[in-house]
Amino acid sequence: MSNKARKKASRESPEGVLRFKLDMCSKRGDVVEALRLYDEARSLGVPLSQHNYNVLLYLCSCSGSNGDENVVNLALKRGFEIFKQMGVDGIEPNEATFTSAARLACAMEDPEMAFSLVKQMKSCGDANRAYEVDAHMVESGVVAEEPELCALLGLSVESRWVDQVYEMMHRLRASVRQVSESTAEVVERWFNSEDAAGVGEENWDVGKVREGVVKGGGGWHGQGWLGKGKWKVVRTEMDEAGVCQSCGEKLVGIDIDPRETENFASSLTKLACQREVKADFVQFQVWHQLSASPKFLRFMEN
Repeated sequence: MSNKARKKASRESPEGVLRFKLDMCSKRGDVVEALRLYDEARSLGVPLSQHNYNVLLYLCSCSGSNGDENVVNLALKRGFEIFKQMGVDGIEPNEATFTSAARLACAMEDPEMAFSLVKQMKSCGDANRAYEVDAHMVESGVVAEEPELCALLGLSVESRWVDQVYEMMHRLRASVRQVSESTAEVVERWFNSEDAAGVGEENWDVGKVREGVVKGGGGWHGQGWLGKGKWKVVRTEMDEAGVCQSCGEKLVGIDIDPRETENFASSLTKLACQREVKADFVQFQVWHQLSASPKFLRFMEN
């Protein structure tokens, strides 16, 4: 069979016809018809290629421009189902897949889907897209837990993105505190790497570091990696007095950072306002704010 004949046969095959019709839907932005074609193909046993899946996901993820709320909700729901089916069918995702899936996750505010994407991108080595998904989730108020942060940290280490490694370390510090064995192994891998040995600043502003430590409550300075050279990485224990069995230093108490202080105060205020003494507490708040002002203090002095 000649090349021309093979191409014609391919175009006229069920897979080729489906591809052509889906491409036409993509040009028109017709997500409803595309979903009908998808259901028809599934019922007839027509296999979908990576291209076909990507067209469907693209249309579902861009359905917001349709203007019809029912169509938008349908497209988001079906888009999620189609993305899962793509995995079941063993179709390898590419950058276009992740782009559309990230849009779906953000539109649906679905943290499970978003962090599943992050893990898949880690296996594919797609660091840029993984961080885009994470950033969208942060903007949506979705908090990543240790498995997701560990996946992002591991991807950053493998991609040699030293700034992202620093960011993930501190997100782990702030939200997880005591990490699992798998996360500890990723942390050890970083500090034993050549990148960790050569990344630090050699000439830093001591004043800024001290200021950062004070603002951070005493636990960290937030000024990035400082100093060059190989890290000494050991596993150790603390005795009952809080003394490290490796370096001999003793644990010290630190303040919570300003953001944690503000969140704590806001939580107390909200809780108190929900009680029966709401009116009295609100009056106390007003009095406290006035009493802290310079004008009120001058009035009291007079």
